[in-house]
Amino acid sequence: MAHQDGNTHEFGDLFPKGPEVERLATGFLFTEGPIWHPLGQYLLFSDMPGDVRRRWAPGDEAREARRPSNKCNGMTYDARLDLVVCEHATSRVTVESGDSSRVVASHFDGKELNSPNDVICAADGSIYFTDPVYGRMPGFGIERDQELDFQGVYRVDPAGDLHLEVADFAAPNGLCLSPDGLHMYVNDSERALIRIFDIGADGTLTNDRVFFPDIGSGDLAEGVPDGMKVDAGGNVYVTGPGGIWVISPTARYLGRIEVPEVVGNMNWGGHDWRTLFICASTSLYSIQTQIPGAASPYMLAGNDSEESLDG
Repeated sequence: MAHQDGNTHEFGDLFPKGPEVERLATGFLFTEGPIWHPLGQYLLFSDMPGDVRRRWAPGDEAREARRPSNKCNGMTYDARLDLVVCEHATSRVTVESGDSSRVVASHFDGKELNSPNDVICAADGSIYFTDPVYGRMPGFGIERDQELDFQGVYRVDPAGDLHLEVADFAAPNGLCLSPDGLHMYVNDSERALIRIFDIGADGTLTNDRVFFPDIGSGDLAEGVPDGMKVDAGGNVYVTGPGGIWVISPTARYLGRIEVPEVVGNMNWGGHDWRTLFICASTSLYSIQTQIPGAASPYMLAGNDSEESLDG
């Protein structure tokens, strides 16, 4: 399987058909949280203000999958293909399996979480998620007072225990793992930067440092660091002013995928994991990439061979 390869790509190398996006569907309120099902070959995504989860598949229109959705935001699958969901309206992280659902995180030190925002699953089964306050704002969640006095990053270990990993973010948002699973990137929307952490053998986050600063001004209207993903070559894709910024593993700005609306999040899918689906305000877009997304445990549950995830 491909690993981070030390900045061998230029921006033009990443897009075999050019860096122009295709609009797949529109007419939503604010889209977020795209996740591709490797067996069903369909995309789920959130429409938070509409309190609905939608499903899109090639050759079909975007259809409702769940309403109400508890104003869900970020979603991922675990290795069993159970759906892990961040719920703004309830301040919970839940795992859906078929028609059943269980809560894996809702409180810390007896206080309700702010509003879990984005989520990933590691190879050992740990669940990491960010917890800013956006889901306590009108529209994107339910307006209510904040119980915790910080905004942090958490880990649910394989035994189901909740751990606070970092508590000094202004607004933690997108997070993703390096292809080798040894590092975690977490962005801060308010400070407009990306931080990087080493991941210990026990799953703890250590050796905090800034990976990439100055992704715009932090103005939500122009686009901020929000959704973030890594490809199999270690390149970081992060939302920002004008669309999606692409940054090499060595923190070199490569270029920008221009998107006509403010982008909330993105994720790879398709039969070969080379279609980057983009949730941007009222619409769903896509772009073909030369390098697939970095392999996550759920991606290996598909019908394609592991070689399809090589960069």
